[in-house]
Amino acid sequence: MITIYHNPRCSKSREGLAVLEKSGKEFKVVKYLEDVLTEKELSEIIHLLDIPAINLVRKNEKIWKEEYKGKELSEKELIKAMIAHPKLIERPIIVNGTKAVIGRPVSDIQSII
Repeated sequence: MITIYHNPRCSKSREGLAVLEKSGKEFKVVKYLEDVLTEKELSEIIHLLDIPAINLVRKNEKIWKEEYKGKELSEKELIKAMIAHPKLIERPIIVNGTKAVIGRPVSDIQSII
């Protein structure tokens, strides 16, 4: 099952959702600002993305600049920051089995669907 971690207020996330809708494949939408991920879920997604946690952080968000910028944070601390402030999570994230991508650019989504 394909899953999109989606923020309806984000244009890139909406574009990613449209790609999945056009694909004709079955998928599930997780509005991660409402249904906040657990540490375990976010850790698994980061593992599937095969990136360090810092690469999933939206560094231009106000909360990042005010509370975290310039600090040396461990992977676990970064994950906890994203759980505490889901707006920090880059979007959209598409997971299909053992593969995952950040849908920026949205054309990257094609590689796993």
